Amino acid sequence: HRDSPENNPDTPFEFTPENLKRIEAIINNYPEGHKSAAVMAVLDLAQRQHGWLPISAMNKVAEVLEMPPMRVYEVATFYTMYNRKPVGKYHIQVCTTTPCMLRDSDSILEAIKKKLGIKVGETTPDKLFTLIEVECLGACVNAPMVQINDNYYEDLTPKDIENIIDELKAGKVPKPGPRSGRFSCEPAGGLTSLTEPPKGPGFGVRDDL
Repeated sequence: HRDSPENNPDTPFEFTPENLKRIEAIINNYPEGHKSAAVMAVLDLAQRQHGWLPISAMNKVAEVLEMPPMRVYEVATFYTMYNRKPVGKYHIQVCTTTPCMLRDSDSILEAIKKKLGIKVGETTPDKLFTLIEVECLGACVNAPMVQINDNYYEDLTPKDIENIIDELKAGKVPKPGPRSGRFSCEPAGGLTSLTEPPKGPGFGVRDDL
């Protein structure tokens, strides 16, 4: 970390009363004397409140959890879901790892760059969109996919992602999940097994057991 005008120990940050209550509930999930176990959840809460994690927010997390600030920094700098610089209202994370790449994630990335007029790592002038490339997000069967804030958008085409961006610009919340019409991660060509309703209790149980 290097101090900047927007990110330094004096950057204003205080948890809201509502979030302090949430923190108390989170801490209660752990044994007494182990407040530090809640560090990831409390960092996430700080980021959701502020939009990103300035050093002052990390220091506040350390204070609330009664742990050395360095231990908080170690967590915040290790996990990529913590944003240590400002991001747009909609944080577009494009997976370009092998399964998505084989399903032409490059075309999705190019469509976003062209649509928004920004490069990877940049934010639009209106602060609405930030674009980054990420490693595997665990939805390989629905490649190519992107994560926007908390939602996954899967089975994408360039036109799909353009439509999603248009909806976000209009203040709408696009329906997450596959855009191909399939349910969840069912086979793209339709079910080939488990096509009948499940049998009732006791089906297939031997009488002599």
